[in-house]
Amino acid sequence: MQSRTGDMKDSGRSDEIIALQSAGMQLGRALLHALHNAGISVVYQDREMKTVWARNMRPPWVSDTGVSDMGDGNGILPLAQAERIGAAKRKVVASGNPEHLELSIPADDGVRWFQIWVDADHDDGGAVQGVVTTMVETTEQKRREQTLKTLLREVSHRSKNLLAIIQSIATQTSHYSDTLSDFLTRFRGRLQSLASSQDLVTSSNWRGAALRELVSGQVGRYGADPVRSLRFRGANPYLNPNAALHIGLAMHELAVNSVSYGALSRADGFVEVTADLTAASAGETALSLTWAEAIGANDNQPSEKRFGSVALERVVPASLNGTAKLEITGDHLEYHLVVPRGNFETD
Repeated sequence: MQSRTGDMKDSGRSDEIIALQSAGMQLGRALLHALHNAGISVVYQDREMKTVWARNMRPPWVSDTGVSDMGDGNGILPLAQAERIGAAKRKVVASGNPEHLELSIPADDGVRWFQIWVDADHDDGGAVQGVVTTMVETTEQKRREQTLKTLLREVSHRSKNLLAIIQSIATQTSHYSDTLSDFLTRFRGRLQSLASSQDLVTSSNWRGAALRELVSGQVGRYGADPVRSLRFRGANPYLNPNAALHIGLAMHELAVNSVSYGALSRADGFVEVTADLTAASAGETALSLTWAEAIGANDNQPSEKRFGSVALERVVPASLNGTAKLEITGDHLEYHLVVPRGNFETD
């Protein structure tokens, strides 16, 4: 009876051992799948840097023929990177403390980045009997970080430009405003004009804005129906962000003046905007933009220079390295702006 009981206990222990071995094998397979899916490579080496086992090894840690290079001088990795890995492993063997390093390795499509951890494997007595090296590729993360840094620098640069434009507008608006109420009304309208143009720039991922869309948006902001009140003819170049903001400001000033005193103040009035690509000096192409309208007889037409005309004739062309001319003769207003090729694209 006792013998049968002992046999049953031994059988139970054997079943338990088999179950634990099976669970261990399942865990091992699961970890291998995890390493593969995460793109993690792991290698174990003894104190003499002889490879005991390796899992999920892939280029650049192995060649096409299966030869590995873990800083042991096999010539697969660039010498400088191989020496850094080898030095880190020797340091871990000597100190028992983990090491971490980041490597950049030249590749056919640029540079590949890796995070590498080197950990000591201690025996029961605490002595280092080997090292475990873990490699994780972070190339895409690195590229995203570099892209984000570039975008942040671009946003900072454009924000400073925008603030400079706003400061200039505030200064000039205050100079040509008679009262605080007049200043606030004009300044608010100009800020809204900038915001409208900036929306177009932002929606294009900072590429800029199409001229036709920019002009139509500025005219439409003042209650005029662009389909009826705007006649746009000619080319439709893509303006860079700086040109979009300044030409948008020019269109704002012309639209406000037209709604107050010109063609857009009448139910049947309309403005004509013509965009031509003309040959300029040195064989380059320039954008020639013309706004024309019939203003009619209006006693309320201001006679003195205001910020609108200053912006049209000085601020906008100077900001674009171009030229401009505003003419009011009898019952006709015409604004002519010429900007060089660096402010727009035609493709």
